[in-house]
Amino acid sequence: MLHIFARPEDLVGEELVVTGEEVNHMKNVLRLRPGEEVSVSDGEKDLDYRYEVVSYREDAVILHRTKILPGDTELPVRPYLFQGLPKGEKMELIVQKAVELGVYEIIPVSMHRCVMKLDEKRAAKKVERWQKIAEAAAMQSRRRVIPKVTMPMTMQEAMDYAKEHAAVRVLPYENQQERGGTKALFETLQEPDPSGTPKGIAIFIGPEGGFEEDEVTKARESGILPISLGRRILRTETAGLCVLSWLSYLLEIS
Repeated sequence: MLHIFARPEDLVGEELVVTGEEVNHMKNVLRLRPGEEVSVSDGEKDLDYRYEVVSYREDAVILHRTKILPGDTELPVRPYLFQGLPKGEKMELIVQKAVELGVYEIIPVSMHRCVMKLDEKRAAKKVERWQKIAEAAAMQSRRRVIPKVTMPMTMQEAMDYAKEHAAVRVLPYENQQERGGTKALFETLQEPDPSGTPKGIAIFIGPEGGFEEDEVTKARESGILPISLGRRILRTETAGLCVLSWLSYLLEIS
């Protein structure tokens, strides 16, 4: 079934008019016929709006809503990925795969050992590109929410932001000895929050050169817990995806 996103205000009534690039995809690529069903999300709420194709216009598709279902593709927690800016185009891969694995928000972070340096103008263009990748990945993986990619932050800004949004904050660190704490910590996320709001978990990933010791020290002082991801050293583009995969297995696989 085709899954697309629409603006929240466009989903108020029972009729939805789809325009833009999606028209050609629905009409000429998928060749959807009147009566066939389409899944629609507003990019914000964990709801699945179901519509039927009614008719085609030259530059639009007319859909009619048939039902609203609870979403079932979002993790029961909200993972915030604080990614040290990597070299080249690695960030595009990280964004795409993190969205597929259920990330809630992606925060690029400028750390001491980051090779990539972005001024405000370049950063805005990069974030615009990364956000488009996030939206495409959300559509492909039938996410109900489009994860936000923020403007890059400094490490201090990132730590403050994490403290505000996530009660559980971790920093995978290659020098951290594993004593069973990582698994035990993640298992606490299985317990629902009494407020009913999904728990936030902040995941700090270093760049290619890793974290400097001073960054790890300040992170620990800020309440961010260094953890181990096992006996092997993972690349920056692998570490965050590893954590997200663990969360998916722990919280979704019965």
